[in-house]
Amino acid sequence: MASPSHRRSRGKRRIAPGPAVALAAVAAVTLVVSLVAGFGPGSGDGTRAGKAAATSVAGAGAAASPAASAPAVPTPATASPASPSATAADPATPRATPSPAPATSARPTAASRPRTPSGTASLAGRIRPGVSYQGVATSYDVGNGDGACSFGPTDDVMTAAMNTADYETSKACGAYVLVRAGGTSVTVRITNECPAPCEAGQLDLSRQAFAELAPLSAGRIAITWSLLSPSTSDTVSIRYKTGSTRYWCGIQAIGHRNPLARLEVRTGGAWIALPRTEYNYFRSEQGSGCGGAIRITDIHGERLTVEGIALRAEAVQETRVQFARH
Repeated sequence: MASPSHRRSRGKRRIAPGPAVALAAVAAVTLVVSLVAGFGPGSGDGTRAGKAAATSVAGAGAAASPAASAPAVPTPATASPASPSATAADPATPRATPSPAPATSARPTAASRPRTPSGTASLAGRIRPGVSYQGVATSYDVGNGDGACSFGPTDDVMTAAMNTADYETSKACGAYVLVRAGGTSVTVRITNECPAPCEAGQLDLSRQAFAELAPLSAGRIAITWSLLSPSTSDTVSIRYKTGSTRYWCGIQAIGHRNPLARLEVRTGGAWIALPRTEYNYFRSEQGSGCGGAIRITDIHGERLTVEGIALRAEAVQETRVQFARH
């Protein structure tokens, strides 16, 4: 059984040196001089021995298993509840308390109709639509439901923590995943990160979700899992991070049907993509676009644009838009 709770842990990828090869040189007339190529001994790829890589078992067209290799992740010294932490550049850290709901009059409206750019390449990362992954499932106590994705406390217990490799700097946050074991299945939403010793392909399920697949006493079971694009009546909401102003801000999208690939802000007549943090906020270090129009793109390439989002830290502001089901 996995540890009772999680703490984010960062790993570094090591690159194995390749052999140096000397090219043969041809001298004039009939004299041929050959140089013997020397090969240095190869080193490991930095992955922990015994790591069970997630292997693609379905989904034609995948060139290789998206979770076949993962960066080495150091084992944390202690296990503690996953709580988002800000970098030194952040004015404040995300709060785990529920955010106040906005007044009805503050609800923004869609500034443009949803559209999917033609010819858009797949924006998915390690977790791709239409692909099944093999791994193992363990269980943990979700507590108040908060986690590394910074969604805050929730009564929804059908959730899971994604291993660090497939968490992919919070890209897995909010994804709905169908988990199968034998003839049973359960749908969970990714709200947390599971650091080492969680392996690539592993899901640490809430105890309630694990119990849908096997007795808790089983501890660790083999599973397959894949992305879902579920039916939902919810729409996307936007939240600004604690400490956000027009000089610096963090922006988070909540309640999206499909995983997010990008969040952009409009400034100076152009759209600027903001970098994503491990605690699932998109950050504008110089305040560009803070309080202005926001455009979000899912992994299928669909874009939704909203305006009228007030720059109010920690307020969950509803929109009237949602990504299409796939």
